[in-house]
Amino acid sequence: MLDFSQFSGLVLFMFIFTIGFWLLIFLLTFVVPYWIGGTIWENFKLKREAKKAAEGK
Repeated sequence: MLDFSQFSGLVLFMFIFTIGFWLLIFLLTFVVPYWIGGTIWENFKLKREAKKAAEGK
């Protein structure tokens, strides 16, 4: 059986591990795709503006 200090350490470890797990899932499913999609969209807009500027000259 666990005494109180071992039990509280286990609970703290599981809490931190669970937070890290859900943070990783959140980053991989929402933040990274948003970041990549935004980068692709910004590059597309910059290339389109450069093409319009080249045609205008």
